[in-house]
Amino acid sequence: MVSATRPTPLHTVDSHLSATDQASLLNGEILMQTRSHSLIGAGVTARMFLPTPRPQAWTQLTHYPSWTQFFPDINRSEVLSTVDRSSSVEHRLHQTARKDFFLLAVQVEIYMKVTETQDQRLRFQFERGSFSDFSADLTLQDYGPGTILTYSVEATPLIPVPSLFIQEAIRHDLPSNMRQMRQVICAAG
Repeated sequence: MVSATRPTPLHTVDSHLSATDQASLLNGEILMQTRSHSLIGAGVTARMFLPTPRPQAWTQLTHYPSWTQFFPDINRSEVLSTVDRSSSVEHRLHQTARKDFFLLAVQVEIYMKVTETQDQRLRFQFERGSFSDFSADLTLQDYGPGTILTYSVEATPLIPVPSLFIQEAIRHDLPSNMRQMRQVICAAG
């Protein structure tokens, strides 16, 4: 007798997700929560289901030059240095992006440290660039034959753009960027 692989219940991934949210994730939707961060900054947490195993997703996500394929606004993503520690790997990254906000085109640049916890978490820490602060966490958790990816980011730009405009731009752009990320990761598998 062959037993079917049953997905790990999502409540083990996040106990705050309703049954409707769980079904939405499995149907390919991107779940998002935006929030204010500082006076002119914004924060967002986005979740999606990847129909690929966590190690495969990890391999794609930690190939940082590929981030230009995940997020079309990023036009450069390069690793400047790498330090391999016993429990984690740290990289220094440099990324540039161009974003059109309504009638304004903005070019941004960021240098950051990325700490990798094998197959589970990427923590992005701001060093310098076009923001007064920036931090992000990307976590991967098994879900049956696939993976739940959770991406949380908080940033405050140096350009004084009201938080409401930044949240609206995120609400508009991030779901399509996350779907693009899923498409690239799945195509590589």
